[in-house]
Amino acid sequence: MIETFFADLPHGIRLSCRAAGPAGAPRLLFLHGFPEAAFVWDELLAHFGAHYRCVAPNLRGYEQSSAPADVEAYRVRHLVADIAALIEHTGGPVEALVAHDWGGAVAWNFAVQHPTALKRLAIVNSPHPATFLRELQGNPAQQAASAYMNFLCRPDAETLLAENDFARLWPFLSSMGDAGAPWLTEAVKDRYRAVWRQGLAGALNYYRASPLRSPANGDSAVMKIRFAPEQVTVHVPTLVVWGEADTALPPNLLDDLERYVPQMKLVRIARATHWIVHEQPVRLSHEIEAVLAAHA
Repeated sequence: MIETFFADLPHGIRLSCRAAGPAGAPRLLFLHGFPEAAFVWDELLAHFGAHYRCVAPNLRGYEQSSAPADVEAYRVRHLVADIAALIEHTGGPVEALVAHDWGGAVAWNFAVQHPTALKRLAIVNSPHPATFLRELQGNPAQQAASAYMNFLCRPDAETLLAENDFARLWPFLSSMGDAGAPWLTEAVKDRYRAVWRQGLAGALNYYRASPLRSPANGDSAVMKIRFAPEQVTVHVPTLVVWGEADTALPPNLLDDLERYVPQMKLVRIARATHWIVHEQPVRLSHEIEAVLAAHA
């Protein structure tokens, strides 16, 4: 059974959360991406809730969580601070942090900065900042694949995306792979509508606040970024699950990843797309379960 609750954090941010499992059990934390919300993890919460306390927050800017108006409030340091505070609020270090897409961007940074707050990291189709930067700076194919990010940074993006029953948003869920999205039923669409109708500005501010996006209109800001090794090296055991049919984040992003994630298990899934959480929740649960068991 899925529960909901609000976590009021010491720095003034409130996160609406979904949860399953006994309160005293070891904890798993699940972070969603764009344009999703915490509900996308429900099948995994139900599965792992038999043995773990599973918590999936709606990240700041989403659903009923706090949504500051200032773009600066969506810098990664603030997003990491939310997760650090949530982990403390819910009982301290977690068995694993599981994350997809933008949730993964937060989780990569969190694992670097707070390695003692998690025993394991599980990343699902979310590029490591160092390999993403490399591809954005030097791979025209990745630059083209990420060009949509510049549209999401437009000041009128909220209005455009909300028009005609979110006509511009549905393709984000149905066109990032060759097989369409048979999982995107009317019932699932209704769950997305319920989230999107509560506002899109916060979700879009993640893109506006990030310097990691495709160069456009002569903007070379991303070309000037450099990461020191200590800023991007993850020293906790990490599972990376990658749907190789992801057209926005192609498998080139996995090249040389072990340089930054020395304790890594990589699982490639050939016919899965960016939306593998929806497409293959059973397979994803199996891969996470195997890692949890191996490091028990």
